[in-house]
Amino acid sequence: MSQATYNKMWADAQKDLDIQLCKERGEFLQPEKDLVKVFKLLATSYIKYIQIFRHLETAHDQLVHQQKQAVIRQVLDGVIGRILEVKREMVKLENSEFHYIDDILDDLKLLPEDTEVPIPRYFIKEKLEVLQQREKTLDQILLDAGLQIEESVEAMTPEEGVRIIQVAERARQGRRRAAFMKRIYLKEKKEKQPKLQVQMGPSPDDAATCIQKVWRGYIQRKKTEKMREKEMIFLGMSLPPHLETMSVSQMHARQVNTPQDEVQETQEEVSIKDKLRETEGLYIKKNFQDEISQCFIECRHIIGKFPDYPSEEAGGSMSVFDSQKTAEQIAEELAAQRETALQKKDQKGKKENESKEKKKEKAGKKEEEEGWKMGPSNFLSIMEEGSSRYKDIWQNRDEQWDFLQDHDPELIKEENRKDVEEEIRVQVDKVMQQELENLRLAVDGEGSGKQKKGKKSEKVAKQLQPSVVWIGETEKIFSKGGRKTDDEMNPKRLEKMLPKFLQAVKAQDRVLLVGTTTRPFDANLKPFCQVYQKIILIPRPDYSSRLVLWKHIILQNGGVITNLLNISCLANLSDGFTQGHIVQVVQDVLTELRLLQMIRKPLRTEEFVTPLARQDPVYKEEEESFKAWYDKTPLGRARIRALVDKEKEGKGKSKGGNKTKK
Repeated sequence: MSQATYNKMWADAQKDLDIQLCKERGEFLQPEKDLVKVFKLLATSYIKYIQIFRHLETAHDQLVHQQKQAVIRQVLDGVIGRILEVKREMVKLENSEFHYIDDILDDLKLLPEDTEVPIPRYFIKEKLEVLQQREKTLDQILLDAGLQIEESVEAMTPEEGVRIIQVAERARQGRRRAAFMKRIYLKEKKEKQPKLQVQMGPSPDDAATCIQKVWRGYIQRKKTEKMREKEMIFLGMSLPPHLETMSVSQMHARQVNTPQDEVQETQEEVSIKDKLRETEGLYIKKNFQDEISQCFIECRHIIGKFPDYPSEEAGGSMSVFDSQKTAEQIAEELAAQRETALQKKDQKGKKENESKEKKKEKAGKKEEEEGWKMGPSNFLSIMEEGSSRYKDIWQNRDEQWDFLQDHDPELIKEENRKDVEEEIRVQVDKVMQQELENLRLAVDGEGSGKQKKGKKSEKVAKQLQPSVVWIGETEKIFSKGGRKTDDEMNPKRLEKMLPKFLQAVKAQDRVLLVGTTTRPFDANLKPFCQVYQKIILIPRPDYSSRLVLWKHIILQNGGVITNLLNISCLANLSDGFTQGHIVQVVQDVLTELRLLQMIRKPLRTEEFVTPLARQDPVYKEEEESFKAWYDKTPLGRARIRALVDKEKEGKGKSKGGNKTKK
């Protein structure tokens, strides 16, 4: 598709986002006591935001224009954050990680696949080198630990190489000689053939009639086949072509990076930045030095000594030495920074505890009096800022002159001017910091008195961020009545280590601890719930989920779906089986040999029935035991309490109605 198509997709997504933001300002700010209505509002917003996210992500990936990508990226980050906030409110409202929104999907005329949240492609592209280096590091760790064996490559001796080349060359010469002899044989045979025999062949009219018969039969068969396909589509027995599942070749084609992905920063953009450095660099540098020097002198006259130069982490000269501030303001800020740094350490813990308790009390009172109300958002301002940038710059912009659709020189100049100023400011900070030290030594006879920092709390998970720490059979760590031994392979050793590990992980670290288990009831519930913040019971998939799973997993493993493969039948037969069972069945059927036979022998439904029968389904008693255990978790107990309170309210209302009737 052309760039105009993706520009229109971006514009439509921005319109939908503006409509959604207007709805949130009107509906979410008003208290609502009807929780069913609240959940419908949240679920509708959740689905709408996912649709907006899909369109924005596609436009961001396919548009070549770099300034447009920057604006879309800002809105995308805000939309992703808002999706997480709405999901959190839905979990809090229903006390459940799973939600049934089939009726809302039906009202919006959407499919279950439309609610899937795909991984943004720029996540992988921007971290491709880091991910590749990470894979190399992990492979090396596995090799050093003996968990992975490196495949040895045997070197070929010179004699073997010469022998292979000789065999290939002799075969080539033999083929050339055979082809030459065949041409001579055919030529001699043609010369010996009598002329009468040539003339005794079919007449031109008969030959033309024969060709016409074959061609007309071929055309008629094609017409009949198309008519049959249209009839099957009309009867609902098969899907239209544009809804058919993509083939394996199309899947591979989508994985290949498009030419737009390989567009790099052009030479013109680099030259604009270099030109700015040459023309305005000296002027910017001189202004910075003059301002900072003037601040040094004025501060010494006011407070009696030279100020401390701000560190690079604090922002350098940008944090204090602003052209719009006077020397007295700068001196006051420097003194205030020292006082607040000491006070924050003592009062931080107390204020946090008091503020949390007050917020909980206020929130509980408001919810009881007024009803449900949407909490504050950290991402609405980001989306609104991105939308305003779109309206100010791109909505009504005339781009007829921009045939290449790659960049705008004026916008690049404005953006690069800030980068050039930042680069020069960092250089000036280093020079002026040394100049301040020289002034102190020359005038006051003092040094900086800085202390060296100690070496850093670094773990493997933090070194390889973003990282996932996965613990399988996690119930063994918190098992009931297990003996604690000093054995290194004993899982109970992790019971004390996990809380310490979680304390070391800060809010800004991108580290996720995931534990999986098939027997959670074997663990002590209290320490289990203290380690894991979220406990998710994965239910058996319903019919629509199984239908999507069968299609996706068959295509993912190299299969091709044809009319001979009834996915609906497989979805019905697999009722009671988990997602892992379906994956195992597909992998058992689609072996390397079966994939090679796919062209002449398409997949059939009965091929998956026998492997599926070998799997053990999840029986009703086992499922009930999982649900009973989940009801003991914090979220499960909260859900039960909410249901009990709701029943009490209903009984109270019915009793009140009966009394009035009497």
